[in-house]
Amino acid sequence: RILRQEVAELQDAGKSKDAANKRCLQKLEHTNEDLEKANKKIKELENKLNKVEEDHDQKNKRSLG
Repeated sequence: RILRQEVAELQDAGKSKDAANKRCLQKLEHTNEDLEKANKKIKELENKLNKVEEDHDQKNKRSLG
């Protein structure tokens, strides 16, 4: 009887651990998705900034030339 109870407790602990691991993995996946979106947005903004700087440089060259 004591052994059955200990086995049941160990099984419950294992299930709790599995559930915690699953939550952790889901959180990691969501964080990774957010990071990918943020990196994509940063890249878009960098490209936009480069375009604005190029346009600005061309206007300066025209006004000096």
